[in-house]
Amino acid sequence: MKQIVAQKLKDLRERSPLVHNITNFVVMNNTANAILAVGASPMMVHGHQEVEAGVTISNSLVINIGTVDDYWTESMKKAAACAKKLNKPWVLDPVGAGLSTFRDEVLYDLLEYEPTVIRGNASEIMALDQFSDGETKGVDSTKSSFEALSAAIALNQKYGAIVCISGEVDYIISKEKIVTVRNGSPLMTKVTGLGCSSTAVIGAFLGLHSNPFEEAIAGVSILSLAGELAHKQSNGPGSLQMHLLDILYQMDDEILFRYLQVDEYSELF
Repeated sequence: MKQIVAQKLKDLRERSPLVHNITNFVVMNNTANAILAVGASPMMVHGHQEVEAGVTISNSLVINIGTVDDYWTESMKKAAACAKKLNKPWVLDPVGAGLSTFRDEVLYDLLEYEPTVIRGNASEIMALDQFSDGETKGVDSTKSSFEALSAAIALNQKYGAIVCISGEVDYIISKEKIVTVRNGSPLMTKVTGLGCSSTAVIGAFLGLHSNPFEEAIAGVSILSLAGELAHKQSNGPGSLQMHLLDILYQMDDEILFRYLQVDEYSELF
């Protein structure tokens, strides 16, 4: 599995896919820089008049609903519909799922456009599958990633999307396999948008158009590992963010094979 992640990173840097992002105001700069640091190219196009043109020329699409409103809802639906029509891979980040009826209706509409990957924290994944008991704290998770496994498996079976759960242990779920990534750091929760950055990096790897499951694994693995290694060099959340970008840029085979903790299971739990 480490070899697969290393090869995907090599391919990404050779091809530098263009990633169309419709994301939220809080994380635009963070996610654009993460995409650049890992070796791809970000594009942030939200206007109704050009969002479909953006999808057409891009290699993949990222939709993040963090600061969704009526205008951006229309942009997201236009982009998702265009991606489905053109068979472009795309990733949905259901930020704050379960927060309001409006937000949930937007998400359920977007799911009809068949995202390639869904990535969220445990509470978001559970809310998306309507397993939520209402315990949310803004966009932060109140559940462990393991608690969301049943919801993630149900989402995969219902929509066919690869589902990624972020947490102390990251899970990547396909129809037949589950992969775990045991990297990362608790300090990552003190920097806004690192989950969103993981989504964006997954979107970058989806731009390779090869194997979406392996591309999702690569995206989750590299961002989580970068966060763990950045913590070792950091005095707090401010320096963590700086070091994380540097490590994404410096990531290579030696780092991956030495530090990445990734495991594959052929049977679902």
